[in-house]
Amino acid sequence: MISNMERLKILLTEKGLKPTYQRLKILEYLDKHLDKHPTVDMIYEALANKIPTISMTTVYNTLNAFQEKGLVNPVTITGTEVRYDFLTLPHHHFLCKKCGKIIDIDIKCPIGDKKEIYGHRIDEFHRYIKGVCKYCLKKEKNKNKH
Repeated sequence: MISNMERLKILLTEKGLKPTYQRLKILEYLDKHLDKHPTVDMIYEALANKIPTISMTTVYNTLNAFQEKGLVNPVTITGTEVRYDFLTLPHHHFLCKKCGKIIDIDIKCPIGDKKEIYGHRIDEFHRYIKGVCKYCLKKEKNKNKH
């Protein structure tokens, strides 16, 4: 069985990207934080102490390269920042308007993986849902009991 780092090296190589240390660490961070949908700032802050030579520009450029190769998808659900998703299979995102958490939602979508609809080519399809998450609803319910 191959290690996670080896798996990521293979993935980068298959996508035509040189598996540099910084690229591997950024990809590893994205892989370990699938539920966070991190921003450039979050990635930089998490890695800056471990990789003193890393810069914000490196993180931006790396994420752009990953995006071009289909390794990550940008998530703009908040409207104020770009977050990155390493889970590139089609799925929806739910944004909790109370706590700000972004949650992956796997529900059937009528568009699915279609590349065209009614003769129109689909280049992008954003699957965003906004509301209040079950955790905040539970907190609200418990708060109202007292």
